[in-house]
Amino acid sequence: MLEFITNLKQRYQIIQSGFAEDGTQWTVFQTCIEQLILIESFLPKGQFIEQGRLPINIAVIGPTQSGKSTVVNLLLNQNAAGVSPLAGYTVHPQGFAVDLTADALSGITQYFSGFQEVQQHTLDHDRYACYSLNPISTNKLPECVLWDTPDFDSIDAHSYREGALKSLALADVLVLVVSKEKYADQSVWDTMALLESLNQPVLVVVNKLTAESQLIVVDSFKERWQQVRHDKLPGIMPILFSKGEIPEAQQNELLNLLNNSINKIKRKKHEVAATSFIKQHWQSWLAPVRSEQEAQTTWQILIDQAIKQALVEYQRDYLDHPQHYDTFQNALIKLLTLLEVPGLANVIAQSRKLLAWPLRKVFSAGKRKYNQSYPKTQETAVLQQIAEHVFLQMGDKILDQVDLSHENNKWWKAINSQLRQEKGIILKHFEHSTEVYHAGFKQEIENTAQGLYRKLEEHPALLNGLRATRVTADAAMLALAVQAGGIGLHDLLIAPAMLSVTSYLAESAIGSYLQRAETELKHQQLNAVKQQLFTQVIQQALTGLPEKMMRNTYFNISTRQLAEAEAQLEQKRHGLRIL
Repeated sequence: MLEFITNLKQRYQIIQSGFAEDGTQWTVFQTCIEQLILIESFLPKGQFIEQGRLPINIAVIGPTQSGKSTVVNLLLNQNAAGVSPLAGYTVHPQGFAVDLTADALSGITQYFSGFQEVQQHTLDHDRYACYSLNPISTNKLPECVLWDTPDFDSIDAHSYREGALKSLALADVLVLVVSKEKYADQSVWDTMALLESLNQPVLVVVNKLTAESQLIVVDSFKERWQQVRHDKLPGIMPILFSKGEIPEAQQNELLNLLNNSINKIKRKKHEVAATSFIKQHWQSWLAPVRSEQEAQTTWQILIDQAIKQALVEYQRDYLDHPQHYDTFQNALIKLLTLLEVPGLANVIAQSRKLLAWPLRKVFSAGKRKYNQSYPKTQETAVLQQIAEHVFLQMGDKILDQVDLSHENNKWWKAINSQLRQEKGIILKHFEHSTEVYHAGFKQEIENTAQGLYRKLEEHPALLNGLRATRVTADAAMLALAVQAGGIGLHDLLIAPAMLSVTSYLAESAIGSYLQRAETELKHQQLNAVKQQLFTQVIQQALTGLPEKMMRNTYFNISTRQLAEAEAQLEQKRHGLRIL
C-alpha cells in the first residue's frame, strides 16, 4: 500500500507541475497531494512503533502568529524555540528531545529519511527539506519529543508543507494553538478535519485572549469544532494576552491538560486509523485515475476488435482464398522432391540445372525491378495490407471517441498523436517479423510433406503410381520450358507438376488425409500469424502506446495496480498491509 500511495503522490505532483497555480485544477490536486503526503508519512510510523523505536511525539501546530513557539517554550519551561513577530518564521520541523538518548531517537532519524537533520541555528529558510532535533532536559514533561512546526496558512506555506505534514503524521498528540484573530480561519478547520481519522488526542490552546472575549471565543470554537469534527470536544486552555510571563498556575494547568492527552494515546489502533484515513479519501484520490483508466479500457477494447477483424480478413483473403493460398502447395512441392525415382533423380536434377541457367540470366537482369514491383509472397502482400488497414481503423475509431468522450477528450487526442508518431515504426517491425515468421514456418511445411510421404508409404501401389506421375510431370515441365524460353522458374516448378500430383492424390485412397493435412496446416498457420504478428507486434505495440504518452500529463496507473491496492485495503484478517 505504501508503494502505491507514494507512486500516486508522485504522479499527482508531476501532473500538477503542468497546471497554473491560480487554477482550480491545481488547487484540487494540491489538496490530494497534501492528503497523500500525510498518509505516506503516517503508514511507516506503525513499523517504528512495533519495533519500539519511537518515543512519544507531541506536535504544536497552528496558523501564523498564533504563538506556537511561545507555547513550546512554555511547555519546556525555557526559551528553546525561536520566537519572531514575522509571519512564517518557522518553516522547518524543530524537535526538542526531552531526556531521551540517541538510541531512543533512531526511529525518528529514519522516519525523516529524505530530510536532512541540521543544528537548529543553521536551519536555512531557502532549504525546506531539513529539520532539527535538539536534546533538552526539563522536569516539566515526560520523556518525549516536542515539535515546533511550520504554519499551514501563510502565502508560502505550500512550499514547506511537506515538513509540516510529516510532523503532524508523526505526532501522538496534537497541541493546536490558535489566537483570537485566527481561530475561525478556514485553514485551521481544513487541517483539523483532515487529521480527524488519524485518531490523535488534541489539546487546544486559545491564545492572546482578553478577559472580555474569552468566553465568546471559547464557546465559538467549541461550536465550530462540533460542526467540523465528529469526536468529543478536546481539552481547551484559554490564555489571556500578556507581555509578561505566564503565571505558574496557568503553566501547570496547561501541563496537566497535556498529560491527560498523553494518557489518551492509542498506538495499538494505528493500522485502524491508517485504513480509516485511506478509505475516507480513496475515491477522491482515484477519480482522475479511474477516468483515465476508462479511456484505456475503451482503447484496449478497440485494439481487441481490430485484431479480431484482422484475423478474419487474413483467413478470408489468404487462407480461404482459392487463388492466393499457396502454403499447402509448397508442402506438395517438397513432397515432389521426396518422390524422386531412384536412377532417374540425377537425370532430372541435371535437366533442371540446364533449364535454370538461361532463366537465371533473365532473373538477374530484371531482379531490381521484380523486387520493387512484386511482394516476396502472396501472403506477405495480404498481411501488409491488413496491417495498414488496422491503423486506418484505429485512427477512425479514435476520432469517434474524441467526439463522443468529453471527459477524456484530451486523452484521445494525445493517443491519436502517439499513434501517428509510432505507425511507421510499428509497420516496419511488422514487416521484419513477417520475414522471421516465414523462415520459422518452413519447418511446419516440411513436417506436412513428411507426413504425406509417410502416409503414401502405407500404400505402395499408390506411391509407385505417384512416382510415375512425377516423372511425367518433370518431362512435361522440360518441354514447356523449352517452348516458352523464359517462363518464371517458380511457375515451371508449380503449375504442370502440381496439377498432376494434386489431382492424383485427391482422388486416391489418401484423399481424405490430404484434406485433413491441409486443414491442420492452415490451423497452425493461423495460430502462428495470430501470435507472432498480430498479438506480439501490433496488439502489443498499440497496448503500450498510452505509456509512451507524455508522463507529465497522465497517471498511467494500470487497472491491475489499482486492483491490487484495493485488495490490500480490504484485507481484514491481518490488517492493512503497509509494504
